[in-house]
Amino acid sequence: MDFKLSDYQTELYDSALRFASEVLDKDAHQRQRNHHFAPELWQQAAQFGFTGLAVDEAYGGADLGALNTMLMVEALGKGSRDLGLSFSLCAHLFACVMPLARFASDQLKRDFLEPLVAGKLIAANAATEPGAGSDIYSMKTTAIKEAGGYRLNGQKTYITNAPVADVFVAYARTNPDHGFMGVSAFIIPKDTPGLSTGASQSKDCLASCPMGDVFFDNVFVSESQRIGFEGAGGAIFHDSMIWEKGCLFALFVGALDRLLESTLSYATERKQFGKKIGHFQSVSNRIIDIKLRLEQCRLMLYRAGWKYDQGQDAEIDIAMSKLLISDYAVQSSLDAIATFGGAAIDADMGIVQVLLDTLPSRIFSGTNDIQREIIARKLGLRGA
Repeated sequence: MDFKLSDYQTELYDSALRFASEVLDKDAHQRQRNHHFAPELWQQAAQFGFTGLAVDEAYGGADLGALNTMLMVEALGKGSRDLGLSFSLCAHLFACVMPLARFASDQLKRDFLEPLVAGKLIAANAATEPGAGSDIYSMKTTAIKEAGGYRLNGQKTYITNAPVADVFVAYARTNPDHGFMGVSAFIIPKDTPGLSTGASQSKDCLASCPMGDVFFDNVFVSESQRIGFEGAGGAIFHDSMIWEKGCLFALFVGALDRLLESTLSYATERKQFGKKIGHFQSVSNRIIDIKLRLEQCRLMLYRAGWKYDQGQDAEIDIAMSKLLISDYAVQSSLDAIATFGGAAIDADMGIVQVLLDTLPSRIFSGTNDIQREIIARKLGLRGA
C-alpha cells in the first residue's frame, strides 16, 4: 500500500492548480457578486483540458482514470474561488460528456464528442424534474416512439448550464411500465424545434453557474440520437452519477483545502487579548477539526477512485465519500466563520461564500439521504 503520489500525478495536480489560481481565480469575487458566467474563462478551461479529463485521447481527451481526474478537479477547487464556474465545467464533463463517451454510438461520438471535449459545445444534463429528482424513474417527461424516432414532451428543472447549453443529454420515459428499464437517454441540440429554456435562475450558491428550466414541446428526435439502447437510460444515468459523485466532489475537497489555509493564516495573524487567536484552545481545536476532516475526505475519495480504476465495485465507497465530503465541507465552513468572527461577513474574504457554495453539495448528485440508502443497500440492510 503506497499513499505517495507519483511524479506524474504531482505534475498533474500542480499544473491544474497553477492554471486555476492564475487564470480562473482572477476577479472571482466580482463574478460571484454579479452572478456572472464567464464564457471566455470556460473556454480557456476547456482548452486546458478540464472538459475532457477522462475521455479517450482519440476524441481529444486526456484519458485519465478516476483517481487522476479527481486530483485535477481537486486542484481546480483549491485554485479558483469561483466554484460556480468550476461546477459548470464538472457538470458538463461528468453528467454529459462521460455518458456519451461510454455509451453513445460511433456516429454520435463523431458528431458530438470531440466538440464537447474541446469546449466548442456546452452541454447540460436534463434529468431533474419538478416532481422527480434523485428518483428519475418517477419522471413525467415522455418519449413516445414514432416512425424514425421519438416525440418528447415534458419539463426539466434546476438544470446546470441550461441557459448557455448548445446540447442537452435528456432523459425521458419510453416505457412507463418498465421502471428502471423504461427510461432512455437522448442527445438533443438546443435549436431543435420545440425545445426551449427558461431564464437563468438567481441563486446565492454557486452564483456564477447558469441554471434553469428546459421544456420539451413535441420535440422530435431521431432514433440515431438515442444514447445506448432503448431502456438503457437508467443504467446510463446511474453510471454518470458514479463519475459525478466521485470526481465532481473532489472540487469541494479542494475548496476545503483552501479554506483550511485561509483560516490557519488568519488565526496566526489575528491578535486578541494580547496573543494570536490560534493560541486559544477553542480556536485551535476548530482548525484541527478542519484539518482532520480534510484528510478523511481525501483518503475516502482517493480510495474510491483507486478502486474504480482497478475495476472493483466502488459504489459504496463513492457514496460514502460524497456523504463525508458534503457534510464536512459545510461544518468546516461554519467553523471557519466562527474563527474569522465578524470579519467573515466581508465579501472579499469569501468565507461565507464557501459556506453558500458547499451547502448544495448535500443535495446535488443525489441527496445525502439517498447516499445513506445506497450504503444501507450495499450493506444488505435494504432489498436489492
